[in-house]
Amino acid sequence: MEPIQSLPGTEDILPKTQLVGKDVKVADIHTWQRVEATAREILARAAYREIRTPTFEATSLFERGIGVATDVVGKEMYSFKDKGDRGCTLRPEGTAGVVRAYVQHSLYAQGGVQRLWYTGPMFRYERPQKGRQRQFHQVGVEVLGSADPRADVEVIALATDILQALGLKNLTFYLNSVGDKRDRTRYRQALVDYLTPYAADLDADSRDRLSRNPLRILDSKDEKTQAITAAAPSILDYLGPDSKRHFDQVLSQLNALGIAYELNPRLVRGLDYYTHTAFEIQSSDLGAQATVCGGGRYDGLVEELGGPATPAVGWAIGLERLTLLLETLQQPIMANPDIYLVSRGEQAEANALQLAQKLRHQGLTVELDLSGSAFGKQFKRADRSGAAVCLVLGDDEAIQGTVQIKWLASGEQTSCPQADLLRDAASLRQQMATAQSS
Repeated sequence: MEPIQSLPGTEDILPKTQLVGKDVKVADIHTWQRVEATAREILARAAYREIRTPTFEATSLFERGIGVATDVVGKEMYSFKDKGDRGCTLRPEGTAGVVRAYVQHSLYAQGGVQRLWYTGPMFRYERPQKGRQRQFHQVGVEVLGSADPRADVEVIALATDILQALGLKNLTFYLNSVGDKRDRTRYRQALVDYLTPYAADLDADSRDRLSRNPLRILDSKDEKTQAITAAAPSILDYLGPDSKRHFDQVLSQLNALGIAYELNPRLVRGLDYYTHTAFEIQSSDLGAQATVCGGGRYDGLVEELGGPATPAVGWAIGLERLTLLLETLQQPIMANPDIYLVSRGEQAEANALQLAQKLRHQGLTVELDLSGSAFGKQFKRADRSGAAVCLVLGDDEAIQGTVQIKWLASGEQTSCPQADLLRDAASLRQQMATAQSS
């Protein structure tokens, strides 16, 4: 029978790094766990609380929230009818679901600012390529209830902290303001007036967007279209006094924190709900799919989804691209056991299971060899495990209540009563730390 394969645009995240093509690595689960743990720790220190929303939502949530004129809603969503004939969509991004929960559960009634973060899978029907899958994962933050420019800068600083804590290099932070609704209306008309004479020379997608969503033309990857838009009006010239004041304060506070940025007046992001600050963090090590983090302010979205007028700002980090960078730029992150425990013989094997459990309860990571094969083969697996210590149990040791401690790097081996080993597990842990650092 032919085995079933995963669907195009989806990937298994395995315990070890896997190759999916010539020299193309996909990060293993240990890299993902490191990223998630780093984000969780940094966000917790800033008093952000985790929120978990459903993987699928009413289709109308994204049509209203993201915008029917966007490529995400028009071309990329996984939508279906359930058995109750309700329109459902696998979430293509995280913000709309968080805002829906904010409104549905009246989180605004608690007063003050809600600092929330989330992580999980998202779904878009796109052409699969390096760093872009149809099921992809994000970590995101949302700050709801503050119009203060400091909220914009806080979320930007947190994204920067996470990426720097992971040791990423060659990152560029691009920044823009898309103003408020009135600013964009004026700019939209100026952009259409500029582009209309060039309509025949634009790529097909951009010609379609000219009447539907002209700001997205600025994001075109077509070289001829890019050459045309190079001389297009800048949205920064169409900001009203309030928008300009907000953006100037964002820039001033970023400067005060020492966060370097480049202004990019053609950065508009792909979703209709953005207002004022828009930003992306890109890596020169990722090729075409360069954006690692993207976000901005969305002051009208809560009201659009039925809640009270509520300013908000947030971002999302793409985990596939981030882990791909870590796998490319650093040594793989392996979660090696502290101890590899081998045993041979009926009494020894039963004793080994008990000893492994007791050591695990002491906080040590123990991999128990379950093969029952000859000691020589078990020792080879111990060497490959990355553990510092191999504990060896035969029936003689089991009967005597002892264990052989073998240091894998040096080959040194000593006998020790199991009771002493368990009583002084902290000393063994310290010796392992010393051995692994030398």
